[in-house]
Amino acid sequence: METQKLIPIQLICNRYNVPVSFINTLQEFQLVEIIVENEDYYIHTKQIKEVEKMIRLHYDLEINLEGVDAIYNLLKQVKSLKQEITMLHNRLRLYEDL
Repeated sequence: METQKLIPIQLICNRYNVPVSFINTLQEFQLVEIIVENEDYYIHTKQIKEVEKMIRLHYDLEINLEGVDAIYNLLKQVKSLKQEITMLHNRLRLYEDL
């Protein structure tokens, strides 16, 4: 994997003023994927927005990590259902045009 698409966990923790243990706990809940290269720990840039959301949920709204896990999984479900509704709506439109 290209290292320019990876961000060191230590940099993220310094930027958002969170302990490394927070990111490790997110990995334990399978909310983020930590990538190990040359004994350094990274997160892919695609996950940064999600990590930012989880930091805000936990530190700003004071939601415990179990709650963050539940909220994040529900948000993923909502996104998936919205995509399915859009797909079904498009299919329905196809039949309506016949």
